[in-house]
Amino acid sequence: MTSDLRRQLILGAAKRCFARHGYTGTTTKSVAAAAAISEALLFKHFPSKAALYAEILSEECEADPALTELLEREPSTATLVELIRGMVEHFIQIANGPDQEEAQRLRLMVTSHLDDGEFARLLYAKIEHLIGAVFVASLERAVAAGDARPCATDPLNLFWFAHHVVMTAALTRLPAAPCLAYGNADDLERQLCEFLLRGIGLNDAAIASHLGRASAPGAGATTIAESA
Repeated sequence: MTSDLRRQLILGAAKRCFARHGYTGTTTKSVAAAAAISEALLFKHFPSKAALYAEILSEECEADPALTELLEREPSTATLVELIRGMVEHFIQIANGPDQEEAQRLRLMVTSHLDDGEFARLLYAKIEHLIGAVFVASLERAVAAGDARPCATDPLNLFWFAHHVVMTAALTRLPAAPCLAYGNADDLERQLCEFLLRGIGLNDAAIASHLGRASAPGAGATTIAESA
């Protein structure tokens, strides 16, 4: 069996284990048993359980047609606004998910920050690989079009600042009784988008033009699924 086929076999077994037992209840030993291989062979492909889980999330995102369509768009102010709008929508709706799977992933992300950080580092790296170049190129186009002010430091930091803000806002909504009452969900999404886009450097005219377009019926199909 080739290395790629073996890797896919392990990922398939891991998906079944995570679906059945959750992240905490799954071990590399149980994944290896499900894949009918030794744990030592599993470690040749994936160094840890966190690496396995992060790879599964990455594959799910890469298979998402809406995200693929967004990332294949020409970099522009409109693409930048849609990236932020999709990320906000994804995080704000996490607590309302029917199977709570996304909420569990967010809890795992937070726990990783408080523990050794391995899962968070892996996931941040995969998010950057998927989205970073499109974000930076779109911001550059927005600056060139006069829609945003130039960024004097690393432009990718602006993406992470936005990500951290919406992730924290989502955390307040995870308990059955939210920690903060922000008000109407639709108003919250709009407020967050405007806040983040201003922080990134977009001017009010560009925000009003492009965010209104992104909020039109049928424009909300894209989610940044791996942003958790």
